[in-house]
Amino acid sequence: VLENQDLQDAIKPRQVEFHSLNFNNTLRWQPGRAGEAEATLYFVQYKVYGQSTWQNKEECWGIQSRFCDLTEETSDVREPYYGRVRAVSAGVCSDWSLSCRFTPWRETMIGPPRVNVIHNTGSIILKLQAPRAPYRRKRGSRIPMTNYYDLLYQVFIINNLLDEQHRVLVYEGKDKVIKVEDLRPGVSYCIMARTFVPALGRSSAYSSRQCTVL
Repeated sequence: VLENQDLQDAIKPRQVEFHSLNFNNTLRWQPGRAGEAEATLYFVQYKVYGQSTWQNKEECWGIQSRFCDLTEETSDVREPYYGRVRAVSAGVCSDWSLSCRFTPWRETMIGPPRVNVIHNTGSIILKLQAPRAPYRRKRGSRIPMTNYYDLLYQVFIINNLLDEQHRVLVYEGKDKVIKVEDLRPGVSYCIMARTFVPALGRSSAYSSRQCTVL
């Protein structure tokens, strides 16, 4: 039988990390080295860097899942935050496991734009929409990520006769409506776009391919 101290160490959560996409900020962790005991419960706290007191996250107090949504608690996106988790199993309580410092503005991954494809004769018109944050304006609409960053859109076209490697960058800039011209009739083209953040030197994943025959 493990002594209490051994059990405390064995159930202590590991790899406590923030995961963030468009400021949807979730704290995630792995079970301790004892593995996932059925009756293990987790308790989550958070704080702003520099504050002395930790806040309990009520919805993540005594939970069985290994993630906790802290989007609302980390809504000042330029502030650095910490999260921490402890486990309780068989009446034994582990020490806290601490995340690294997390600053949403620096670390969130930004999603691709939404792309609407309209075709014309010999050309395609693309309408791009920036991803949105979970935070809302006073009137209730969600705030686009362009409010937080200077975003550029990168649009790629693939001629379906060629393989996937022949992605051609046909546009980079801030325009939301783009016309791609000089395309050959009867040829299938696929469009993908991504968001680029010059301030962070980071690109989003690609949007899903949208293919069209002119």
